[in-house]
Amino acid sequence: MTNLKLPSSTKVAIVGLGYVGLPLAVALSHKFDCIGFDISENRIRELKDGWDRTDEIEKERLLACPLRYATVPEKIKGCDIYIVTVPTPVDEDNEPDLGPIESSCRLIGPLMEKGAIVVFESTVYPGVTEEICGPALEKASGLKCGEDFHLGYSPERINPGDREHTVDKITKVISGQTEEIVDKLEALYGAVTSGGVFRARNIMAAEAAKVIENAQRDINIAFVNEITMIFQRMGLSAYDVLEAAGTKWNFLPFTPGLVGGHCIGVDPFYLSYRAKQLGHHPEIILAGRNTNDNMGKFIAGCIADRLEAEGRVLVLGLTFKENVPDLRNSKVIDVIRGLEKRGFQVDVHDPLADPEEAKDHYGVELLPRISHPDGNGRKYACIVGAVPHKVYAGFGPTNFSNLLKKDGLVADIKGMWRNTQLPEGLRRWEL
Repeated sequence: MTNLKLPSSTKVAIVGLGYVGLPLAVALSHKFDCIGFDISENRIRELKDGWDRTDEIEKERLLACPLRYATVPEKIKGCDIYIVTVPTPVDEDNEPDLGPIESSCRLIGPLMEKGAIVVFESTVYPGVTEEICGPALEKASGLKCGEDFHLGYSPERINPGDREHTVDKITKVISGQTEEIVDKLEALYGAVTSGGVFRARNIMAAEAAKVIENAQRDINIAFVNEITMIFQRMGLSAYDVLEAAGTKWNFLPFTPGLVGGHCIGVDPFYLSYRAKQLGHHPEIILAGRNTNDNMGKFIAGCIADRLEAEGRVLVLGLTFKENVPDLRNSKVIDVIRGLEKRGFQVDVHDPLADPEEAKDHYGVELLPRISHPDGNGRKYACIVGAVPHKVYAGFGPTNFSNLLKKDGLVADIKGMWRNTQLPEGLRRWEL
């Protein structure tokens, strides 16, 4: 561990103010001269007004922090440390899309001065920081990597909607090209987290650690999803089985469901892409992805088999995860499309999702409120509990009887209504 302390005058720029960059920038702004950069002028306006659409930072905290904002690149010229927190998605072929991270390198390069450190937090496959980002920064800056400027990598570990494992409490993995750079990154991140830092052996080890964290979860959930498919053929609920199995001290507590979002649903493809480049076909990783990617279709089929043809269905929840507004890579859409393909009319409600984003991303018109499907008081054939937002988890018998017709089906994907008694005449299905 280092005894180095960075002066409060250290200039730090965070490039990308999404759900990862903003919490980090807010935390660092209380210790250093910190400026947050984002290419979206609308995003910066919202943050200045105290509104974080990712719902990671509350208004009072956002307005009280000394963080400065910029949309003009020149405003982050000559910083001591640049931290890149832009998205790293996959393309339509499920191959890494490094466009955002390469654009960041082209943006930062001309702004760097000798002695700068550029740290990447975006999830990448091992080798990207040194093999792709380093040369890109050299080309854009005219400086020599490892001499005039240095690289670091510190994988993000933000869990959207998680108020316990926040950036100021978790252990931060850090790595750099030299021990001196790692010392500085330890002083930087160590100043804002009570969870301490872990010095990875090298940058590639840190990159690999991040990508397997999510791949491991993906594989474990895929196992549970596969046994869920098996148990459905037996007339068993996986939740009943998992409750029993979970009484063993070392049984891992994973549950079935839709695996989307911009981490677990994406990161395994980064690792498998690199593996195939090296001549290894990653069977387990890709099998897990395939299982999870097909779960929405499976769920739609299970629901459709229990309904009369051409009924009307209400899907509750569209975001990729409970109690967050993020719609990116939500697998709920697979359930919706699967039901529509089988002839059902589907209405969708989500109080946290932005209606314009839902329309742009998926062509889905969100209901402004939960109500009957028409003005004649006609009721739904089925309610699908797709995302366990708090407002849905609190549903009781009255909610169901008001919305469902006689013999209507309550389809509970996440088991949020397992202990809720349904009115007489209604049916229940769960994974």
